Amino acid sequence: MNGVTASERSNLLESNPARVAYEGYDAEASRIYHDTKKNEEQHQTEGGLLKPIIFGGLDGILTAFAIVAGAAGGALDPKVVLILGFSNIFADALSMGVGEFLSSKAENEWILSEREREMWEMENYPEGEIQEMIDIYEERGMKREDAKLVVETMSKYKEFFVDVMMAEELELQVPEEDHVKESINEGIVMFCSFAAFGSFPLLGYVIIPYSFPDLGSDVLFTTACVVTGFVLFIMGCVKSLFSAARWYLCGLETLLLGGACATVAYTIGQYVDNLVAS
Repeated sequence: MNGVTASERSNLLESNPARVAYEGYDAEASRIYHDTKKNEEQHQTEGGLLKPIIFGGLDGILTAFAIVAGAAGGALDPKVVLILGFSNIFADALSMGVGEFLSSKAENEWILSEREREMWEMENYPEGEIQEMIDIYEERGMKREDAKLVVETMSKYKEFFVDVMMAEELELQVPEEDHVKESINEGIVMFCSFAAFGSFPLLGYVIIPYSFPDLGSDVLFTTACVVTGFVLFIMGCVKSLFSAARWYLCGLETLLLGGACATVAYTIGQYVDNLVAS
């Protein structure tokens, strides 16, 4: 496979430098990334919020689209679709935001409690903790004398050593000191993302009736399908940042899954409408 182009290489720090270099098997691009990596530390928090933005947005748009599809299948009035849609979206967005905050906060508090336990064990029985780390590194292929040298060197720095133990032994990442603020931010981001993207399937029901009042509900639903399909594909492409799959495959996968959800909702709405009518 050929290396990345000069244009891609010049934009390494603006996209996903490590992946661009890897997928192009470009050692020079990888070198550029690692030489400038130290400048990226200040962006880690912002980048960490990309995940709740994407997944909160996917939850929001799929939930709203399912509501719209179910209402369309049940032949409900467009005004009813708007009422059901927006009331559900913002109620669900609030619950998702609160849930994200509480779960993130609880997880961080539990990790910190585990760190306190590890610190206590390190203070009261350092030999045992050091031996555990030596065994771990030896199991991973280090020679015993090398593992012993590395671990005994790290153990001179207690705070650092305990954090490494948390990652190596318990597979837990110690949160930052301001983890409560981070949890609040994640909750707010989840709420905003869910509500914002959840509004897309309803845009046609808001705009079109005022511009073209004579158009039927079928046109409104078709518009919702087109808008939602486009946004789902774009979000799926962005979601590929968190997977090894190609961007267009992630886009198609998200689009198809969204379509499947809408089909189920539409069918159920149609069935219930026929059942009630009979």
